[in-house]
Amino acid sequence: MASSVLEATRAAHEDLERLDRLVVRELQRDPANARDRLFQSHRVHHMLDLVISTSDKLVEIYEDKDGARKDEISTHLTAPVQSDIFPKYYERLKEIRDYHRRNHSARFISETDDYEELLKEEPAIEFTGEEAFGRYLDLHELYNEFINSKFGSLMEYSAYVGTFAQTEKISHSLKATRQYKEYLEHILEYLTSFMYRTEPLQDIDKIFTKLQSEFEEQWANGEVPGWENKGTGKKSESQESAVDLDYYNTVEELVELGPEKLKEALTARALKGGGTVQQRAKRLFLLKF
Repeated sequence: MASSVLEATRAAHEDLERLDRLVVRELQRDPANARDRLFQSHRVHHMLDLVISTSDKLVEIYEDKDGARKDEISTHLTAPVQSDIFPKYYERLKEIRDYHRRNHSARFISETDDYEELLKEEPAIEFTGEEAFGRYLDLHELYNEFINSKFGSLMEYSAYVGTFAQTEKISHSLKATRQYKEYLEHILEYLTSFMYRTEPLQDIDKIFTKLQSEFEEQWANGEVPGWENKGTGKKSESQESAVDLDYYNTVEELVELGPEKLKEALTARALKGGGTVQQRAKRLFLLKF
């Protein structure tokens, strides 16, 4: 046989056992400093990924969709007739030797095996100088995007760091623009990346699921800062304010407001509010000139 399914199964189980031991051994070690603790977390995360991928391979083997495992068990583990015992034994021995010759890593796990080199590997984690290896956020790109946007304002970087999460101060008309949406996407992308790099053992998907559930509840109760009463159907004065055309340079940006907002803006200016979204946006955009 070109390969042994049973030997691959045994090797995969050994790999899982070895990885379990490595994870325990690594977590029992007290990191010397914050940098070492971060390396430790990434090493454990990598080993857990290997556990998952190896387990997936085992599941695939045990599902035996092609029948290879069943055939091998039938061929090698059923009781042969007396005359076939030794030929089958040496045939099986040759297959095992060939397998280990091709797969040098598939070795017996011993308590004396030395994995010090693996445990001392330094994972490649990219941080900027400002992030100081995960100790601080680097918001300079977001800061430049904010102060050069229509919804932003000039301020010192230190002030931006303390207030960038206070989006309730931005008017609703500006929040409806494509530029603001892209800005929020960039914030989310950066913070998610920072979380993955600094807390690799956290279940990020679980955290996002919890946050989304909490947000939806706050939205329904009208408790989201800056959007109070939005979920309950009530409108504040700021929500009913007219669209400030000075913040829009193209028809496409106005289209982002949506049909209802455009209709409200046109009606407030005693103009026809009907037509498609594109027609409403064009009609409103003409008022800039």
